[in-house]
Amino acid sequence: MRLNVVPVASARLAASLLLLSAAPALAGDAAQFDPIGFSEDGRYFAYEEYGIQDGSGFPYANVYLIDLIEDKWVGRPVRVRLDDETAGLPAARQQALEQAGTMLEDAVLDTTAQTLLLNADGEIESNRTQVSAGMFGNGLDAPRNPFVLTLTTFDSTSTEPCADYGMEQPVQGFTLSYTDEGGNSAEIYRDQSVPASRGCVSDYRIHAVLSPFPAGLTASPMVAVVSVYSLGFEGPDRRFVTVPIAP
Repeated sequence: MRLNVVPVASARLAASLLLLSAAPALAGDAAQFDPIGFSEDGRYFAYEEYGIQDGSGFPYANVYLIDLIEDKWVGRPVRVRLDDETAGLPAARQQALEQAGTMLEDAVLDTTAQTLLLNADGEIESNRTQVSAGMFGNGLDAPRNPFVLTLTTFDSTSTEPCADYGMEQPVQGFTLSYTDEGGNSAEIYRDQSVPASRGCVSDYRIHAVLSPFPAGLTASPMVAVVSVYSLGFEGPDRRFVTVPIAP
């Protein structure tokens, strides 16, 4: 059955408004991540990132649709910023989902995202550069087909004039490596250069690993969600990129 993605996402948004309205104001800009879903064939994945822009206090929301086979955006990301600090974050999120409606409907995102691993914002002593996960078993069973993801950073280049913005260190790229339960390792992603869309990046962390649900034991590709920390007005700003995992 084909789900109507925008109303479903809107219902999820409405359910979170009480939490958002009760949250204290925070300095800095750490976007939040919300998966929208996968297509039934596993090719497409969409997600939303949203937050309050540091400095201005303007609410923003961005929606991305990813082709996991080609590892690239489908069309252009939808980016909404309401240049009014009294407008409210729910209004920005609703507008972004509405603008992305046709794009999301065309991708037929009927499959829910299952969280295999999450480095939550309040978690203490989590390892955010090397994580272990596996496919969900059943009930109290241990995860099956375990694997390890390892993230490393390195000095890279960007078309952004980051030194002119006051960034003292070189912009950072990242690699992601996959190790299976037999100890076989492979590099599944490496930046050739840093896209201008990431800004002036200083660091990365593994935020989550997602798979389609229900997926069975051989879901592929899964998705690694990577936090991107770039130069901001009041400190590092957090946004997200995704890496398909297709061992």
